[in-house]
Amino acid sequence: AMLRLRLLTWDVKDTLLRMRLPVGHSYAAEARAQGLQVQPEALARSFQEAYGAHSRRFPNYGRGQGLSSRQWWVDVVRRTFVLSGVPDDEALTRLAEKLYRDFCSSRNWEELPGATETLSRCCQRGIRMGVVSNFDNRLENILSQCNLRHHFEFVLTSEAAGFAKPDRRIFEEALRLAGVPPEQAAHVGDDYSRDYRAARAVGMHSFLLRAAGQEPEPEVPPEHVLPTLSHLLARIEK
Repeated sequence: AMLRLRLLTWDVKDTLLRMRLPVGHSYAAEARAQGLQVQPEALARSFQEAYGAHSRRFPNYGRGQGLSSRQWWVDVVRRTFVLSGVPDDEALTRLAEKLYRDFCSSRNWEELPGATETLSRCCQRGIRMGVVSNFDNRLENILSQCNLRHHFEFVLTSEAAGFAKPDRRIFEEALRLAGVPPEQAAHVGDDYSRDYRAARAVGMHSFLLRAAGQEPEPEVPPEHVLPTLSHLLARIEK
């Protein structure tokens, strides 16, 4: 039976947009522009370590602990370079702030195949749409810069909500914003626990974007899996 969907909520990173370059390469290029030679591979490893440690200490961009997400990110970037052997000084802080700003722009982001077309076709069918993303408050700007913002009635970030997926409260807030019951809503994302399972836990439908070569998730029926975004409408309408 065709799903009677009134609302589609979307994850963004690695669902609609992805980074043009791996983080180590982006950081290394910016460092080079400032006259610093740092290996992308070293920066990639250091970033994973710095990001992981900071996420554990200050979850959801430190929102509950009085940090701004800007300060949170500047600290992560600085720590990434320090772990890669760059001394911590004013120049490094300036570099970190520049990288924070750069990731607001479309320069560092590209669309996944089928994103614009799929969003447009959902709009044409009268399905209302919103974003539910574990992201900081730069997301509105990034979506605008990438020419995707106009598809969405709302952009709900974990920073604004105060809860990060898989916490059910961020999905409940999205449903409240739209005024739609969960059984008339579906979520699209690329992460099994944060997107697929978390949305189902509040009674929504959900679809899991699974790129070619990714291991299939055993708990997900094939009709809920999207090999590409272009498969979405067929899944909804079948």
